[in-house]
Amino acid sequence: MTCTGATTPTTSPTAGPSPTTPPGDPWNPPAALAPGLTEVWNHVESTYPNLYGFRNYGWDQLFANGGAINYCVRWDSSAPVSAALRDRIHAGLTRQFTKWMDALKGWSDWPYPTVPVKVVGWAVRDRATLQWTDDSVDIYVNDINENAPQCAPACGRFFHQDGNYSGCPGGRAHHYDMSLWLTSNFGGGAGGDWGQRVGSEYFVGALGQEDVHIFLHEVGHSFGLGDFYDWTPSGVCCFLMKAGSASSITEFDRWMLRDWWRHLKSRYGY
Repeated sequence: MTCTGATTPTTSPTAGPSPTTPPGDPWNPPAALAPGLTEVWNHVESTYPNLYGFRNYGWDQLFANGGAINYCVRWDSSAPVSAALRDRIHAGLTRQFTKWMDALKGWSDWPYPTVPVKVVGWAVRDRATLQWTDDSVDIYVNDINENAPQCAPACGRFFHQDGNYSGCPGGRAHHYDMSLWLTSNFGGGAGGDWGQRVGSEYFVGALGQEDVHIFLHEVGHSFGLGDFYDWTPSGVCCFLMKAGSASSITEFDRWMLRDWWRHLKSRYGY
């Protein structure tokens, strides 16, 4: 599985000081997981020198929107999409994204009991691929980047991290934070601050499953979680972010996500 971690900045933000963990922060992972979690965070800090200066993690996107996330679907396929399939993809995306957000609910000042996920646009090569006529989402036709259709850069946070969407038709309400890039015959996945990429056949075929595990893994990257191709933290063997060792979010994955929140929360005033 090829992944692009969000901890590798795609812009050149100004590095900031390492925030301190607030006194009394309820960092109380299970004893068996604590040594591995410490190793993971030490690895994060030693591997990514611009860790605290980067400002386009999924965390930053959520807080810029007041606790919501907007998506664009890059339909990199010639397969037709009915209105019913469009809505199933939106519902499946929301269900999977929420699995990560549920790990934070009620924990250490996390302010959002729910995180709405909205699909604001679809990008295709040919308008006829999309078999609906309503205006529930913006549609972008044959705007090609990286040999795939994309939603308008003027509406993308990746391109406008200052929050200026004045060039976006419809303005800020029509902006997207991440792309769900669904590519025909694509194996594995990729993820980062720009969104997630998986196979279109894989994602659609897995919509009825409890866990779309490759997609879930890639969402982890969007929130900064890394890969574990060449090492394994102490005390654990199998977890989602160690590709191929788990097919759902484990307790270790949840605590890794919480560790990111406790280290970055001060940037959002918590």
